[in-house]
Amino acid sequence: MPRVLVVDDQADVRTMISIVLRIHQFEIVEAESAASALKLFEEASFDLAIVDIFLEGTNGSDLIAALRGRVPGLPVIAISGMTALDFLSETPEVSNVVCLQKPFRPPDLMRAIEAALGSLRQSAGAVVTAAR
Repeated sequence: MPRVLVVDDQADVRTMISIVLRIHQFEIVEAESAASALKLFEEASFDLAIVDIFLEGTNGSDLIAALRGRVPGLPVIAISGMTALDFLSETPEVSNVVCLQKPFRPPDLMRAIEAALGSLRQSAGAVVTAAR
């Protein structure tokens, strides 16, 4: 069962993602902040991270870079309700990230997960966008 770290400062978003992924047989660990996410990441291994780019008090792209600093090539889905995520392709530490715009539907999330897990086989440097 794949382990997924879900990092979002909005409890309702974490809950929705967790429900959808549990239905699809994923093991979910939730974090409400970058600090708690890093602590959880030190204590356990994960197959995928879903990270909100605009976490309260923290830049989610910095968190992604920190996670990838510990596990290079970690599949990541960056989510945001505020802006397009095209800028991520310009930052080497967060390259090859799947971007998903809030609000999204469960099928959008599952396509993003398939793209993120499949991106391990692709060359680094591309930002993959999960389209509706």
